[in-house]
Amino acid sequence: MTGLLLVISLALGAVVVLVLVAYLIGIIAALALARGSLARLAGCLIAVRDHSGPLPEHMQTINRDLAALLQGLLAVNGNLGAIVGVAKAVQSGPDRSASAV
Repeated sequence: MTGLLLVISLALGAVVVLVLVAYLIGIIAALALARGSLARLAGCLIAVRDHSGPLPEHMQTINRDLAALLQGLLAVNGNLGAIVGVAKAVQSGPDRSASAV
């Protein structure tokens, strides 16, 4: 009976060790894949840093040009407001426009 219990204990111990080894091998494989992914990520982040280096100069140019565009758009907005005022006066009829003047 003692011999049977010894064999069963050794077999269960071997199964536990084999399962533990399998999980550890899986963890090692996952870490190796993560290391490769992190290396690629680091390379991509370096490329982003290098490509975005001249961005501040471009943004200054864009902001300067947008400021000029804003002045033109404000002028157009004023003209459109005047057109809407004239259209409302015409739409209200000649009676009201004469009395308003």
